[in-house]
Amino acid sequence: MSRIKSLIVAVFGVVVLCLIALSVWMLIYFIRPLPLAESAIRVQIPAGASVREIAAQLTARGVLAEPYSFLFAVKLLGVANQLQAGDYVLNAPMQVVSLLDVLKHGSFDQLKFQIVEGKTFADMRQKINQMPLIRHETLDLSDEALMLKLSGKAQSPEGWFFPDTYFLDTQTSDLALYQRAYNKMQRHLSQAWEARDPHLPYANAYQALIMASIVEKETGAEVERPQIAGVFVNRLRKGMRLQTDPSVIYGMGTQFQGNLRRQDLLTDTAYNTYTRLGLPPTPIALPGLASLQAALHPAETQALYFVANGHGRHVFNATLAAHNQAVRQYQLKR
Repeated sequence: MSRIKSLIVAVFGVVVLCLIALSVWMLIYFIRPLPLAESAIRVQIPAGASVREIAAQLTARGVLAEPYSFLFAVKLLGVANQLQAGDYVLNAPMQVVSLLDVLKHGSFDQLKFQIVEGKTFADMRQKINQMPLIRHETLDLSDEALMLKLSGKAQSPEGWFFPDTYFLDTQTSDLALYQRAYNKMQRHLSQAWEARDPHLPYANAYQALIMASIVEKETGAEVERPQIAGVFVNRLRKGMRLQTDPSVIYGMGTQFQGNLRRQDLLTDTAYNTYTRLGLPPTPIALPGLASLQAALHPAETQALYFVANGHGRHVFNATLAAHNQAVRQYQLKR
């Protein structure tokens, strides 16, 4: 009887020691820093991945030294069904306990795409085409075919995408990104058009979008945008040519080599506002909200001319004589 009792005590002791050893191992395993590199590691876990596949992926990417301890820990804690699919960016230092917390809550890094005010649609499209980690469904589409998918109209895409920072998950379609930016511009343009000043010389909201793109290209100083818009609105009302260099440059396309010559101003294109009256046929860039507001709420001014002063701002004048004097003054400074 005493032998049985001693055996039970011995077995109990072994079990206790095993439990203590397991607890110590778990504590050390969970709090020990993972062998992560100094730079961030991106790990993509597809939907429906098993715990074994997740462990293999983490090991292959260098997050884990080996998969078996992780598998054991996950099954021991009963969290196998709680691990989420996603695109994770893991940074050192990190422990297994924090890794499990990230995987359980599905915290993953989103891709960021920025559309910059004043850039053209061609710039934007090239940037999207070069984005990694998203699904490219529009590479074979012409600009008109892309717009047909987005708006139902085979129109020019220029100006129709709202400059902003867009966050998206990996494997998002590029078409979905275009649609978001297009819808956002539609919304902002519609709201700005409804709240516009009365008696503006625009036939429709699209002409306001064209004007906003010109304002966007003419100045980087937000405070000047209503004044710039006011000058162009005055010229439209008087039947004067807009004579805006950015429009001429846009019409030149790849022929523009960085220096606008007098010959270029005299060469007629659909976008040459020195040779043609009125607005160009389409926007010439992607305008931001400040330029939209300026185009639809221009400053009340007598100015018909402006010239850059060489310090990021402009000098505005109501007469050609005063404007020519300002041009000469700027040219002397330059």
